[in-house]
Amino acid sequence: MSRYPRALAALLALAVALPATPAAAAPADPPVGATREPGNGPERHETAATDPLSAAGAAARAQGHNQPAKTAGYPRQTKLRVYPEDPTDRSIRLGLMPYHGIAPALNDLQARSDRVSVEVIGQSTLGRDLYLVTVTAPEHAGQSRQQDRWRRLIEDDPRAAARDRQLRAGYKTPVWINGNIHGDEWEGTDGALRVITALATATDTATRRLLERSRLYFTVTNNPDGRVAGTRVNGAGFDINRDHITSSQPESRAVRDVVIATQPVVMLDEHGYTGTTLIEPSTAPHGQNYDYDLYIRHAYPNALGMEAAIAALGHPETAAADIPFRDYAPGDWDDWPPIFTPMYAIYQGAVGHTVEVPMQVNRGAYNSLPVEELRRRSGINTDVAAATIRAAIGYADTHRGALLADQIELFRRGWAGEAQRYVPDGYVPGFGPEDRYTTTFPRAYVIPAGAGQRSPAAAARLVDHLVAHDVRVRRAKAPFRVAGRWHPAGSYVVDMHQPKRGLANAVLEAGRDISSLVPQMYDISGWSHGLLWGATVHTSRWEAPRVPTTAVAVAGPTGGVLAAYGNDLALTLTDGKDVQAVNALLDAGVRLLRQDDGTVVAPASARRTAAAVAERLGVRFTSAGRHPRGEELRKPVLAAAVAADELFVLRELGFDVRPVSTATLNAGPALSGVDVLFVSSGLSYPALDPAARSEVDALLARGGVITRGATGARFNADAGVLPARAVAGRSDANGVVSVTNGGGPAGTGAPPHSFVYAPLWFTDLGAGVAVDQRYAATPLVAGHWIADPEDGTGGPAEAAGQAAVVSGVGPRGTAAVLFGTEPLFRAHPKGLFAQVGRAIFWTAAGSGAGG
Repeated sequence: MSRYPRALAALLALAVALPATPAAAAPADPPVGATREPGNGPERHETAATDPLSAAGAAARAQGHNQPAKTAGYPRQTKLRVYPEDPTDRSIRLGLMPYHGIAPALNDLQARSDRVSVEVIGQSTLGRDLYLVTVTAPEHAGQSRQQDRWRRLIEDDPRAAARDRQLRAGYKTPVWINGNIHGDEWEGTDGALRVITALATATDTATRRLLERSRLYFTVTNNPDGRVAGTRVNGAGFDINRDHITSSQPESRAVRDVVIATQPVVMLDEHGYTGTTLIEPSTAPHGQNYDYDLYIRHAYPNALGMEAAIAALGHPETAAADIPFRDYAPGDWDDWPPIFTPMYAIYQGAVGHTVEVPMQVNRGAYNSLPVEELRRRSGINTDVAAATIRAAIGYADTHRGALLADQIELFRRGWAGEAQRYVPDGYVPGFGPEDRYTTTFPRAYVIPAGAGQRSPAAAARLVDHLVAHDVRVRRAKAPFRVAGRWHPAGSYVVDMHQPKRGLANAVLEAGRDISSLVPQMYDISGWSHGLLWGATVHTSRWEAPRVPTTAVAVAGPTGGVLAAYGNDLALTLTDGKDVQAVNALLDAGVRLLRQDDGTVVAPASARRTAAAVAERLGVRFTSAGRHPRGEELRKPVLAAAVAADELFVLRELGFDVRPVSTATLNAGPALSGVDVLFVSSGLSYPALDPAARSEVDALLARGGVITRGATGARFNADAGVLPARAVAGRSDANGVVSVTNGGGPAGTGAPPHSFVYAPLWFTDLGAGVAVDQRYAATPLVAGHWIADPEDGTGGPAEAAGQAAVVSGVGPRGTAAVLFGTEPLFRAHPKGLFAQVGRAIFWTAAGSGAGG
């Protein structure tokens, strides 16, 4: 605490002294929801009044203005709706704040203090409100407008911001605290509420002055559904802290908009439980698109300050902390992928930290330990969360000038297109060659329009995604040539001379094979919207397009019916949007034909319906030719023993899906009317009782099968569906791979890249089995995939040229597609979704069940 001003130290001590949230009666323990992989380690898987978070604010950001037309002052107080008491809320047993208690507590604070503003920034998957609490000294509207102008200037014209003395003196330091993103890691919420209460009610001069020069933002619970249920995941089964580069979930989109709108210089993401408090910065490999010199020179001393703050609590359990950068081996706790909240925030201009409070109270401990011990542990954890929040606020206030200057410098380098800085050994204690990760940014990316674009719908989705993440995209007003290619007017240009170039590159680049650099990775190490989202994206390494452009707020419409009136309509299933369109037409009662190449044909009489679907989904219908032939396509019904991410995508694609498992099938008949069985998780053929196995056999005789991963491969072998032997690659291997496509439902029209996590390949193919897709001669493009160090098996060299996806009709007469890749992983590789859709339609039709 000696590093902070004495008065501020006194204020922060006040927050320690506040009592913890009152305990409530412990209810009976409901079952904890299942996750894809148990354990505390990595897992696979609008009443908003704050102006910058509004729809107008989002559109303005897309134009590079980061500001709506009208700005309110502070406080911006909202009468929050109060939820009924829920005695099953899992936080109650721990003596922590139940979700239904948060709104009353915040309503009370707003009534008592003009320093507190609470706004609703969205809803969770199950419809619970997400709160943003802002603590700052009151501002009239003119003062708030000035703050917003300065914030825009920092990003839009950092050179001018660096020269602006009034900005340096008057800009309020923004700090963002995110709590409870994992629902069963509760205490970040309670620590945040403790600090908010202290700041709101303290009467000393130090607090007043702190809030006159700071804006402190708190998303007090990022995952209310998980908080109530006591699950790591949200209501859709997603780990939100793996979703930031994909933004498939409303909770991650809400905090994405918070970090863009508030532009914090420091942020904390409060988690648990690691035994010893863990405070980032992380180990290598460090994200190669960071300006790491600007990050680590604040992240490391801030972590040391947080470590000192928890030691000062006096608990034996908080005497020390683990700082992975200092204490762990490379790859043990890395910051490589932008899927985590703090890593994503670094690209948005923040010094981001994960904090893991120490004492486990979830999962097995929740059910086995006495209530008294659980509450003792959660009390220590709340102390730790509050202490790290206080320390981070103190660091941000003490070092506000340097933090602001470095955020300005980050954006200046982006606009100028300057190279990343060389970070010398010892730059901070312990920095060495193992920490040095850099890249050379390309000059521009082009997402072409016209005939050179594989999927206009995918291109529009990618552009809208970039804009939503505050990446600046422009649209060409004329044809142009760059990097040896001509592009038509209407093509999109991502000029890499922009403030958030690191994020733009992290999204669009292919990535890097880091297999030889670290022995293992904490989570995924490869991703690429440029290669996996289904759009054609070109890289201009050195040359900027010379063409007049306009700023993009939203991608141009791509849908339409291009066939002449009176012609039947053809739809090629290139993208997941095309699959959605087929299901939408079937839902509307349109009679469709499926041709041998997978193309779907609608009659000319359905033109009006097709036009409405095309406008809504951005797909394009062309002429089907004269007298089209094909099998009638009925909408298949799926029984899916799958992970939560796969279930989410299958339903998003518009399929009728019935979740099943070994247990549900053994409980009684469940497959009546089902056309396709999708198996990737939770279903064992040998574990079925005789009645359930008979029902599955009946489905195999009349319907189709799709499998993915080790569980699917075991089902295929046990049930004798297709004669194909699955070979497992290394279980922690993951990343973007090159593939060569054959024919078949999964290979026809598929992109030349795919995604793997614990990859499989298929050998010893029997009669009737075709290879839809093979791993390329050098499979791994980006990620981490090594052979087993003991026997040399399971690596990419062994997978090279092997079958990654196979299809066929087996001895039972079952049409099946077996995936060794991960086409639906965390709802991320959107360009692969059509493979699955085509496979579903083909397996249903191939066995005679789907027409």
